[in-house]
Amino acid sequence: MTTTTAATNPNLDPLALPLNGSSLIEASAGTGKTFTIAILYVRLVLGHGQPKGSALAAGMLPPNLLVVTFTDAATKELRDRIRTRLTQAAEVFSSTSDSIQASAETALIHQLRDESYPDPATWPDCRKKLLLAAEWMDEAAVSTIHAWCNRMLTEHAFDSGSLFRLTLETDQSELLDEVARDYWRTFIYPLSPVLMDEVLSHWKTPDDLRASVHNLIGDADSFKVATDDVKQAIEATVQRRMEQAQALKAHPWVNWKPVVTDMLIELNKSKRLHGGSMKPMIAAWDKLLEWAASDELYPEGLDKAGFQNQTPNILTTKLKGDGDVPHHPAFDAIEELIEFSESLPSAESDILRHATRWIAARLESEKQKRSEMGFDDLLTRLDDALHGPRGDQLAATIRRQFPVALIDEFQDTDPVQYRIFNRIYRVAENHPDTCLLMIGDPKQAIYGFRGADIYTYLDARTGARDRTWTLGRNFRSSKPMVTAVNRVFEHGDLNSPEGAFLFGKGDTSALPFQGVAANGTKRLWSVNGDIQPSLTLWSLESDQEDRNGNRKSLAKGTATTDVAETCASEIARLLTLGQQGLAGFALEGNTSDLEPVEPKDIAILVNNRNEAAAVRDALGQRRIKSVYLSDRDSVLTSQEAKEVLYWLKAFAEPRQLAYTRAALATPTLGLPWSYLDRLLTDEMALEREIERFMGYQQQWQSQGVLPMLRSFLMDFDVPGQLLQRADGERRLTDILHIAELLQQDSLQLDGEHALVHHYTQILRAADEEDEHRTLRLESDAGLVKVITVHKSKGLEYPLVFLPFGTAFRAQSEKQSFVRYHDDHSQLVTVFDPSPQDVARADRERLGEDIRKLYVALTRARFATWVGVADIENWHLSGLGYLLGGEPAAQQPLSDALNHLVNGHTELCAEPLPAATGLRYAEEAPAALGPALISTREARENWWIASYSSLEYSGLSGTGIVFAGEVEDAETQNLLEEGAHNPEADDLIIPLSHSLHHFPKGAGPGTFLHDLLEWCVQQGLQHIVNNPSQLREQLTRRCSTRGWSDWVDTLEQWILALIRQPLPLSRSSGESTSLASLGTLRPELEFWFESRNVSTRAMDRLVTEHTLNGADRPRVDDGRFNGMLKGFIDLVFEHNGQYYVLDYKSNYLGDNDSAYTDQAMGEAILEKRYDLQYILYLLALHRLLKARLPDYDYGQHMGGAVYLFLRGVNAPGAGAFTDKPPRALIEQLDAMFDGKAVPGEVAA
Repeated sequence: MTTTTAATNPNLDPLALPLNGSSLIEASAGTGKTFTIAILYVRLVLGHGQPKGSALAAGMLPPNLLVVTFTDAATKELRDRIRTRLTQAAEVFSSTSDSIQASAETALIHQLRDESYPDPATWPDCRKKLLLAAEWMDEAAVSTIHAWCNRMLTEHAFDSGSLFRLTLETDQSELLDEVARDYWRTFIYPLSPVLMDEVLSHWKTPDDLRASVHNLIGDADSFKVATDDVKQAIEATVQRRMEQAQALKAHPWVNWKPVVTDMLIELNKSKRLHGGSMKPMIAAWDKLLEWAASDELYPEGLDKAGFQNQTPNILTTKLKGDGDVPHHPAFDAIEELIEFSESLPSAESDILRHATRWIAARLESEKQKRSEMGFDDLLTRLDDALHGPRGDQLAATIRRQFPVALIDEFQDTDPVQYRIFNRIYRVAENHPDTCLLMIGDPKQAIYGFRGADIYTYLDARTGARDRTWTLGRNFRSSKPMVTAVNRVFEHGDLNSPEGAFLFGKGDTSALPFQGVAANGTKRLWSVNGDIQPSLTLWSLESDQEDRNGNRKSLAKGTATTDVAETCASEIARLLTLGQQGLAGFALEGNTSDLEPVEPKDIAILVNNRNEAAAVRDALGQRRIKSVYLSDRDSVLTSQEAKEVLYWLKAFAEPRQLAYTRAALATPTLGLPWSYLDRLLTDEMALEREIERFMGYQQQWQSQGVLPMLRSFLMDFDVPGQLLQRADGERRLTDILHIAELLQQDSLQLDGEHALVHHYTQILRAADEEDEHRTLRLESDAGLVKVITVHKSKGLEYPLVFLPFGTAFRAQSEKQSFVRYHDDHSQLVTVFDPSPQDVARADRERLGEDIRKLYVALTRARFATWVGVADIENWHLSGLGYLLGGEPAAQQPLSDALNHLVNGHTELCAEPLPAATGLRYAEEAPAALGPALISTREARENWWIASYSSLEYSGLSGTGIVFAGEVEDAETQNLLEEGAHNPEADDLIIPLSHSLHHFPKGAGPGTFLHDLLEWCVQQGLQHIVNNPSQLREQLTRRCSTRGWSDWVDTLEQWILALIRQPLPLSRSSGESTSLASLGTLRPELEFWFESRNVSTRAMDRLVTEHTLNGADRPRVDDGRFNGMLKGFIDLVFEHNGQYYVLDYKSNYLGDNDSAYTDQAMGEAILEKRYDLQYILYLLALHRLLKARLPDYDYGQHMGGAVYLFLRGVNAPGAGAFTDKPPRALIEQLDAMFDGKAVPGEVAA
């Protein structure tokens, strides 16, 4: 691989760093990276340090100052921190700043002002810039890389070639699942049983195959496939396997048996071979002969002693005495047979390559059909555009838009991301008119499994050779803690052949370790009045030896249990001492001033769930409460999630005895075993439980899944039982969280079985999903944190335990592929890897493990404990490498640790302390006093209301019946005659599937609303031009509801609604179709203040001014005081006028003639839709008044269109229109502003 020579980087002065060209800032852990970014942002806003005449000298505004990071959470934190720093800086530049004492946070800003802006006359201008920038932070270009790429593709559609509208699909896992299943159906299902067995030996289901190809899809084009016929590849493998088996069977096993058997008996008689070993060895020959005459590839039990002891190497160890070791060709043949069984010719890599290429191509095809793209597509599309024909122009455009870019967490950048920024800002050219700051820490590059590439970082380091700076002071940890970490990596740099991070030693390394200075803390870790070492290394060594006197390695499982027990014991001891005021954080120089240690001060870092489970189990035995935090802490991965599935299946099918019994046996219910056993024999007891579950099923059907689950939990006293346990609050919260998720999902699904199927599917993908995060409890903050090293990155804790310091997962020759960087630093995927390939891949694994160790050791503020277990090949772990690697493994582990700590009081090495049974007694919370009672009255009743909160009784109006406002009676008669024309009922669709017989009710109504909203989002004219997309959407949505036979009806219905001209006014005859609308907004949400509005007075006004004052239900007397909110189905503009449109799925009759203006008007009055559209028009009136400079109600307001969907084929197209008079809207406007309206008092 390429290497780069790098001298030690100079320390960064945030006030002197040149803010033009390209620079790389290496920010070691705890050195104030975010603080530095904020200070540099302040300088850029001021234009500080820029040459005169530079484009950046006038200062930058947030919309043109790009800050990129990698998560939404980091984006929010950066935005808030920058806003705070800008506000602080503005205060420093204020006229009263002399009275402001400089704090640790503002000292640099004071220095900036005093050194660079000594003249107070310049301060007002600086303050103005800073305040303006702070006010603009909501518009700041602080975003994730994906969000920014999406913005660039949208804003620069022509230059980027993104002229077609694509939907960003944040989660494409369902599509990938579907494509993987397509592959399985196409290529795997048709295979013969023999060939199918080969596939199933690697992947049991399509989901397993999808998991294997998931991370390979991006490189699919580079994979070479020997044949496009995967069946042929599998057949060739199976044939090769059979040929090798036949060659082994061709040995003269029958002739060998008596010879070998006699040999073994003779060895036993001569006391050289124990009888216990001889018997299974002889018995193995019967199996050998059976296998030789069968069709099996190899005999069963080859891993047992009967076969293993008959291989030359092991036989030697089983014989006693000094005699010669007998030899026979059979022993070599058995060894060859064992090797064959352990390394069978496999088609795994051939299938994997073929599947990856096919799935990648199919996935891209499906995304194009659906007009979708995923997060990765955002990057590749922008990268392609920047390197395409208009790439120069696009790069120049983006540079003008964002002359400055700061890239946070740059060590996590992948090659595509770096290519994008390098193309725009030309890192190596160091152009003075732009500024690119790349900020990160290569020692913390631990996300290789997500695509982050440290070689990309090193490439950028090469481009910014003499412009690389280091933040050299740690502000997080105590001086002893910083010194201890420096010692570990300096020791590794000196004693390891390739330097601390495998990129060379010392300053010649492309990735050197530079120790950091410590700013220090006021307190230090103290126990029993003595300051303690900051880094304690616990060694766990085996006391057993093999036949040759060599020390045996520890079994990994045993080591894990032992270290977890000691870790929990030590935490229990320290917490108990903390309660006694003997352990905590003492003021330096005065150990009597102590802040006692508490559970919230402690974090335990682990690598995976298994290690977390071991530690939490040990903590639980000592009554120490803990919470587990990981990168994938989805509530759906909890044990409770699986139990809920058992419950749901029993509720959905209570007569299925297996489901009901499984539900009752779940641990959360805590039913005694005796009762569960009784259910197997006592039919009456079982029938009672079935009836109970049938009751839950009825409640599910009538009230929903959430109320049903709550009833179930209360009936079995689940809350009461769980809250008595240490982890009960967490478990109960998870169950209730899942119940809420189920209720939310059930709104989109029909029936219990659909929800059970949906829930089963999301449980399968729970490990990969990122949506259903575990809810954090307020009480979690006070518990011991068990957290993965990856999740801990960026966090800090007073005390840290790293129990499994030598755990690792090496690359194996049994893997179907490995990945590593070639000699040109390009990532390559190698299938069927050779030992050399595996070694190179494992070297990169080791590099990332070393960086993971760096992250782990830099989390603590005061002290860290590390478990160092002598497991097999411990020297291949990150810590093992830093202790000296393989040479260190030749000596006792304790010697290697002593070599590290000798002469350094900040470190301590000791044998793993024995675990104790000490239990931590948590202090009981203080008793709650009586509830506080307010001594003052609430000033007003304030709430959020909506149209649907109104209640009605009686009638209001003039007593006349509403009549449509037509020009004359003859016109009305013509309309009614036309509506009853029998020809209009002569539909192509059978009567049973006409739109008038489509299911009624809230569910079907919501279905139609959602479908029309989707059409608007896609583009109504686009849907008309591409009806196949509508049909595909209908087919998918209807299939989940059992409405597949309605697809034809719904397709014609929706297209008619979009194409049909709709009347917009009774008076003008104006009409338009939805497809022809250019300016429209679906689901417009509105909020506006309501100041003590009398609902009766509002109702009287509306009744008086609308629909001829006709009779309608009267609104009950009440008040709107607070906010009024709502959602308008569609707002659109036509010929300069704005309209509100609402979809109504009401059923008025079984043919088109039922949808006359008169019938629709009566429905409007009966349901009081008149009040609804008046409130919608009031909201639109207020919006237009605020947005249109010359707004006039008469000129710009079009009115309301209420579209009765089932009447689309009626003469009026099912559209009921009304435009209330200006007087009504203006009086209501005043009423909601709290102004008096004539006659309101009487209400």
